[in-house]
Amino acid sequence: MKPLTFLWRYGGAITLVVYWSFTLVAMHHNPTFSVMGGALSDLGAPNANAPWIYNYGLILSFAPFFLYSLYLIYISENKIQTAGATMILISSVFLAFIGIFHSGTSPHGFVSSYFFLQFFFGMLVFSCGMKSALRYLGVGLFIAALIGAFLPWPSTAILEIYEIIVIAIFVIVQPILTPEKSGSKAPLP
Repeated sequence: MKPLTFLWRYGGAITLVVYWSFTLVAMHHNPTFSVMGGALSDLGAPNANAPWIYNYGLILSFAPFFLYSLYLIYISENKIQTAGATMILISSVFLAFIGIFHSGTSPHGFVSSYFFLQFFFGMLVFSCGMKSALRYLGVGLFIAALIGAFLPWPSTAILEIYEIIVIAIFVIVQPILTPEKSGSKAPLP
């Protein structure tokens, strides 16, 4: 597989690596941070040590996630999948916005919530357009995300980690189970 094709197809998984790399470094610089007592975005708040680490991680995570969204649009076989993939593409922009409008700014609550909502609805719509077992996986993951949002978590950070795990399952399993696109469209780069 060509390197650009790999980045395109597995951009969602690459996003996870980028995000968690920066998050773990930010946690290292903030030894008092506890996942049991706040939100992950606290690592990017103005009062955190080196908040730019967490915020730049979110902003840099945008690029592979955006490419992954374009890949989903490319492999879409119908209008339902295209609509869902486009919703996921919009969520990639909001991923960057979480770092731009970091914790402590007034738009932060909206952009962080909207990222998750937009991704999960996009995943649901994209999955409903599929004809394979991924349809059931996407619907099941959407239900898991929805139920998770209403469970009594000990902190916002634990809820965010749970929701990120749901996203991770989709972006890792989807490219593995989806056959490579063949047909009249130009081949992947």
